[in-house]
Amino acid sequence: MKDWTPMPPIIEGRRTVESDRETVTVFLIGMRINNPVAIRSWLPVAGAMPKMLRHLERDPKSGLLSYHSWFGRTTVLVSYWRSAEDLTRFASDPDAPHAPAWRSFNRAVAATRHVGVWHETYTASATNSESIYVNMPSFGLAAALGGTEVGPGSQTWKQRMTRGH
Repeated sequence: MKDWTPMPPIIEGRRTVESDRETVTVFLIGMRINNPVAIRSWLPVAGAMPKMLRHLERDPKSGLLSYHSWFGRTTVLVSYWRSAEDLTRFASDPDAPHAPAWRSFNRAVAATRHVGVWHETYTASATNSESIYVNMPSFGLAAALGGTEVGPGSQTWKQRMTRGH
């Protein structure tokens, strides 16, 4: 049996995002393996995120809209949320998987310097943003808020960037 994940379908043509949402919260998080041979330090950290994402996917009220991740020595997960409050609520929920993972990291791994973690949070204007996707699967802001075909009024960067005005 071959172990593989099928690629999502490509949506042909040019697409963009048009949303009536005023804001969207973009959360970037990742880890960096500082000592590749210290597997016992970084493997639990790497394994914590999939548990959190499964938890969030099962709860449509969590506020998570979409996410994408890339793996390597430095991993990156970009996620889109309804609001910063939804993100904060998840991060501080004692019954959700983030709080115990964070405590475990701080207790067992942070002082070793074998692995680093980072995150950045932005609340951005959803109406004053620009995006273009050409022959791409549902991705990024389009996966979070819904994509639409490029049409009149959204042909150029300037049109897409200023349509909320």
